[in-house]
Amino acid sequence: MAVSVQDLRRVADALDAIRGQEVLDATVRADLRQFRLTFSGGSILVVGAASDADGRGRLEVDIVRPAEETTHQLDVPFEPGVGGGRW
Repeated sequence: MAVSVQDLRRVADALDAIRGQEVLDATVRADLRQFRLTFSGGSILVVGAASDADGRGRLEVDIVRPAEETTHQLDVPFEPGVGGGRW
């Protein structure tokens, strides 16, 4: 199976995101076409093999990162009678 440069870059980016984290869990799909690694930082790496429309092999790499806490919140004050609307 040939791997494109774009696929290799996605793999490198995913590996960089999980560098230094401990593997907490590893799961392999029964047909061995996909495996999933769960890391101590909350990230999940999923690597799989699939076929494109022409039947050529394709490497799929996805990383799911935990949501970052947001500290900025939009505060809109409510003023009765302003804007002509009724609540």
